[in-house]
Amino acid sequence: MATYAVGDLQGCLKPLQCLLERVSFDPAQDKLWLVGDLVNRGPQSLETLRFLYGIRDALTCVLGNHDLHLLAVAHNIERLKKGDTLREIIEAPDAADLLDWLRRQKLLHYDAERDTVLVHAGIPPQWSLHKALRRAAEVEDALRDDARLPLFLDGMYGNEPAKWDGDLHGVTRLRVITNYFTRMRFCTADGTLDLKSKEGVGSAPPGYAPWFSHKQRKTRGQKIIFGHWAALEGQCHEPGLFALDTGCVWGGQMSLLNIDSGEYHRCACKEPA
Repeated sequence: MATYAVGDLQGCLKPLQCLLERVSFDPAQDKLWLVGDLVNRGPQSLETLRFLYGIRDALTCVLGNHDLHLLAVAHNIERLKKGDTLREIIEAPDAADLLDWLRRQKLLHYDAERDTVLVHAGIPPQWSLHKALRRAAEVEDALRDDARLPLFLDGMYGNEPAKWDGDLHGVTRLRVITNYFTRMRFCTADGTLDLKSKEGVGSAPPGYAPWFSHKQRKTRGQKIIFGHWAALEGQCHEPGLFALDTGCVWGGQMSLLNIDSGEYHRCACKEPA
């Protein structure tokens, strides 16, 4: 049995299938971890979600910002944006099953046996792993609660507050947590976010730095697998960190990591037009 992690799919099914075939992935025995952003931008968002749903017993997924956007659009809270490739999912006859499965995925996963974390964007420097898991659970509970789900989705958009405060409550509190786990790239040492800069590590605004580079980061030394930041091109030189978003949907490659052996595979298969 092997356990693999794959970077952002974003509706690119063919490269995923190429990688799984390359390692002879068997969903009856092997496990697949996904860093989120399963859908959107790529040409096969519906087919990708259906494929994942079909092997869901072998999957561990965390949610990315595009996955949450899909849920908001499906609940008529947000409109489709230019470039979104989500309409086919929303109009599909099996949409209810696919979306219900999606909203029950985690924001943060911790495998105690491997002492390894899976997250879409990262963990802010001021949070320990224990605190991060507790904060993630707050959002996960809201996603799974039929009554609270629309309120959360309606309030999750926005860049403010830019910093965590334990006195925050309601949807404002959940928005900050969500932004840390699904949108963060640059922040200050105390966790103040800059959510506008999206390029490589050298593009940090004055006073800001990549979330993983702060010396006092409380998860320093923790093994963390993350995606979201295609501009890193898979390069993160912090010990124990594995950046798996290598920009497949933007013309790059899709990356797969054997979590236990550390072996990498990449596929540049082109999607059907």
